[in-house]
Amino acid sequence: MGRKRAQDTSIEVEISTGTARKENIPGDPNSWVLYVNSVPSSSITVGEPTRLDFPYLHWMATTIDHVFPPGTSVRAVHIGAAGCSLARRLHATHPRSRQTAIDVDALLMEYVREWFDLPRSPALALRVGDGAREIQTFAPGSINIVVRDAFAEDTTPQALTTHDYFAHTASALKPGGLALFNIAGTPGHARQEINAISSQFAQVYVIHASGRTRGQRENVVIAALASASALDKTRLAATLRTGPAPATITKA
Repeated sequence: MGRKRAQDTSIEVEISTGTARKENIPGDPNSWVLYVNSVPSSSITVGEPTRLDFPYLHWMATTIDHVFPPGTSVRAVHIGAAGCSLARRLHATHPRSRQTAIDVDALLMEYVREWFDLPRSPALALRVGDGAREIQTFAPGSINIVVRDAFAEDTTPQALTTHDYFAHTASALKPGGLALFNIAGTPGHARQEINAISSQFAQVYVIHASGRTRGQRENVVIAALASASALDKTRLAATLRTGPAPATITKA
């Protein structure tokens, strides 16, 4: 495993799927951005697990807190681990939770454990595998939260966008469960996935940046719920609108 160093502010390594680079955020020696194949995949501040620098992660965390208030314990599965930013935050805000983070890249998982202060198993288990297959290994009705945040460069792998994948995700959730899907693009770009998700879940919402320019390509988060009564849209909309990364939520 070769690695290159540049004044200790940037470390690049070879991983199973290409390269990974952790790059220090200027002026903050404990904060890093993890790039996978040159795409920013995670932002980590060692010692501050609740800090989330990417707006879409704020939206996900806010939605999770709305459905599962901080202090409760949850069973969560993350499809696409990278630096485990959201998993670290959940560990801090929802004590005694059990999480599994799944990533196709074995070497990346080794480096993430080495570089960042991740919780140890069973609080956070790292599993190497294809998320589309691994979601099928969880018993029906066994998970509170499933997060899909997986990319091949800047595109979600096709196997994680199929009707079968969404059906297996819905099946794995408990009756009050929540699934979150990160999509790179516009709400219009996400329409095909939104339609497929809507066929499997009781409620589906689209969360995106407030003040978005029409056609602008940014992250869109889809929040899908197994129960029709698990989410108060008006209250969540107010929280998202006034948060550190203002967002709009609409029913799909």
